[in-house]
Amino acid sequence: MSAPLLIVYHSQSGACFELARAARAGALLEESAEVLWRRAWDAGMAELQSCSGLLLVAAENSATVCGAMKDFLDRCFYPAQDLQLSLPYGLIVSAGNDGRGAVAQVERIARGFPLKPVAEPIICRGEPSDDHRQQAAELG
Repeated sequence: MSAPLLIVYHSQSGACFELARAARAGALLEESAEVLWRRAWDAGMAELQSCSGLLLVAAENSATVCGAMKDFLDRCFYPAQDLQLSLPYGLIVSAGNDGRGAVAQVERIARGFPLKPVAEPIICRGEPSDDHRQQAAELG
């Protein structure tokens, strides 16, 4: 069995939890898939070192990525560089009406790790819909 997919999420309203749960369910449809999912506050280098890919699920707040996800990325940035950790990643952003600011911020940080994008970021505007959950499941 290969290393797991790590899904890191932060959810204050429940929207990102719903999207992370859909992504996890989609990933688990793959034969012999293993998924590790953690709240952003509970994830760190140990989880990053043990995974084969990373999926970030975060809200946009005031045109930036939510603080908990930024905290996770900040805590892991320099240790990941020291270990030359380079992982494929995907991104799902839950946004009230835009989402592009959070995407740009995460992409800029990801290039520094470096993390390699494996898909276009998904921006889910408004309350999570069936379409949003389907997109999250497909990315997972």
